[in-house]
Amino acid sequence: MTVAIIGAGPLGRWLALAAARAGYRVLLEDIMPANLHHAREALRRALSETALPAVAFVSTIEDAVRDADLVIDCVPDELESKLEIFWLLDRMAPPRTVFATPSTRLSIADLAACTYRVDKCVAIVAEAGALAEGTGGGDLVLRTTLLTAPETVAVVREFWESLGFTPRFELDPALHPHS
Repeated sequence: MTVAIIGAGPLGRWLALAAARAGYRVLLEDIMPANLHHAREALRRALSETALPAVAFVSTIEDAVRDADLVIDCVPDELESKLEIFWLLDRMAPPRTVFATPSTRLSIADLAACTYRVDKCVAIVAEAGALAEGTGGGDLVLRTTLLTAPETVAVVREFWESLGFTPRFELDPALHPHS
């Protein structure tokens, strides 16, 4: 499976490292050359010579998502940023690609509704800093919608389990605000 990670800040670097160690092909993208340079250096130090080739550093979203099975964005958890990245990803990624986005505040149902793939969107309910500081492991809440496909759940579950997490899926609370 190919995993595209959008954003090479602390969370993106940690995800790229963890995914490469778990055996995934990783495409790490950032529009800031300095972020990619820092990520390349950090991963070179952390990965063995055999694992490092599993990570490619790219400077465009299109290059990152062209062959991706799973895309995880590491953009700020604010509505405008998430809508922009979902809009770009939806237009550039193959139809099979699953989107996962770290968000503690935004509704995955609302974000997914802005795409042509509402069945392929999942929210990772964790603070980005907490994920990036972790080494993997523990419970992880993933939010879905009523339209999330079983195949999407399977892809996301497999990814996080391979990183040592125990994913727990729940429906987006925005779908039932009175509970």
